[in-house]
Amino acid sequence: MFEVGDTVKCIVTGFKEYGIFVKINEEYNGLIHISEISSSFVHNVMDYAEIGEEIYAKVIEVDNETKHLKLSIKDINYKLDGKEKEESDKNGFQPLKEHLNIWINDKLKEWNKK
Repeated sequence: MFEVGDTVKCIVTGFKEYGIFVKINEEYNGLIHISEISSSFVHNVMDYAEIGEEIYAKVIEVDNETKHLKLSIKDINYKLDGKEKEESDKNGFQPLKEHLNIWINDKLKEWNKK
């Protein structure tokens, strides 16, 4: 049996534009929805894994009746060991947001000097 919060090893079995399909064991299948792949924008889910690849995923919902898991790879090292990412790896677009006005002002100053 699986519980929310468990980290499971799974095999990538397919892709749709909305997520990655995996097989966890002989009984359970799962979906890693596009919103659970990365904190950053995901342009193509196939950029994150390959068919047949073994990855780790965190269980976010369990349906024992249908033997289906909803999974996430967003905050774990899904290709290495399934452990939590360092906090600096979870920032997504935040550093860009924090620096955007600085970069724009710097570029404007540079252009005005010409």
